[in-house]
Formats: sequence, structure tokens, C-alpha cells
Amino acid sequence: MEIALKLDPDKADVDAVLEPLRAYNREHMGGRTPLRQTVALHLKSPDGQIVGGLTGTVALDWLAIDLLHVDAAFRGQDHGTALMRQAEAYARERGLAGIWLDTFDFQARGFYEKLGYTVFGTIEGQPVGSRRYFLNKRLDGVSS
Repeated sequence: MEIALKLDPDKADVDAVLEPLRAYNREHMGGRTPLRQTVALHLKSPDGQIVGGLTGTVALDWLAIDLLHVDAAFRGQDHGTALMRQAEAYARERGLAGIWLDTFDFQARGFYEKLGYTVFGTIEGQPVGSRRYFLNKRLDGVSS
């Protein structure tokens, strides 16, 4: 057996791992096909320029927020809150159980906590000298 490292793999390389895993998961989930969909919300300036946004992935019953960014000139005006509220509205419309995300201690942990997200995990020293937090928010009324 050989293990081969490939940087920046193409779709076929990823699918070679992903498709058998999906088949295994379906087998153990009673044949249910897990939904996986990428979503994006764009924050546009009055002239139509994208000045921020949010991206995420719906997988099974949760939305994972991958990225959230607002250009510096537009920060402090509740645009980040509006993007998160819109993501939550989308997740509720889809009947998702909740949203999860990660952030570093030099980023926005307090911002997410003000929106009702709670820390469920931490990695010390990622990046070195810092820490990474994982937060979630249930939308289905089930307590964490």
C-alpha cells in the first residue's frame, strides 16, 4: 500500500474519498441521503459592489458557517449581525436543527456570543499563541 499526498486536489481526487464515505453514511442512516449544499449571502454597497458576506455549508440538519467578512469601511454598522440573522432565517426556513461555526480568539467570539452562540469546543494553540473556538446555536428548541 502507498499513501500519496496531493496538494490542491481536483474534484475527481476528492470524490474518490467522498463518494464511498457518502455511501457508507447512507447505509448507516437508513438510506437517507444527506443534503449538502453551499450557500452564500452577499452584502452589497449602494453601487452594487460586494463589500462583505457569509458563506456556509448545509450538511445533514445543520448549517456550518465557513466565512463571515465585512469590509473595514462598513464595520460597526450591524451588517455582520444582519448577515447572521439572515443565515438563521434561512436555516429556520429549511427546518435545520442549528448553526455551528468556528473563530479564533483574535476574531469575533464575543460577537457570536452576543447573538446567542455558545462555545462547545476549543483548540489551544491554533494558531500558535492563540486558540480556536467552536460555537453553535440550536434553532430547533432542543437544549444543547
